[in-house]
Amino acid sequence: MKLIAEISLYPLNQQYITPIKRFIERLNQYPELTIDTGRTSTVVEGEYISTMRILAEEMQRSHQEIGQASFVCKFLNGDAIGSGK
Repeated sequence: MKLIAEISLYPLNQQYITPIKRFIERLNQYPELTIDTGRTSTVVEGEYISTMRILAEEMQRSHQEIGQASFVCKFLNGDAIGSGK
């Protein structure tokens, strides 16, 4: 099953650009993910279970590195896109 996730990261500190860039750079290191970064969010596509595992690991790493931060996420069943389900 395919997963499409749209993620926005909001570090709750003054230096917010660098942590956002680091998070996106780390996601781009995974060849099994398709990444599309926009102005306000990043869309991540991949196999459902492995994508969720990667996102959990990288979100935890961000929290460990920067402290308090808010992730706003939307998750879609990529297999159902365009199928009318």
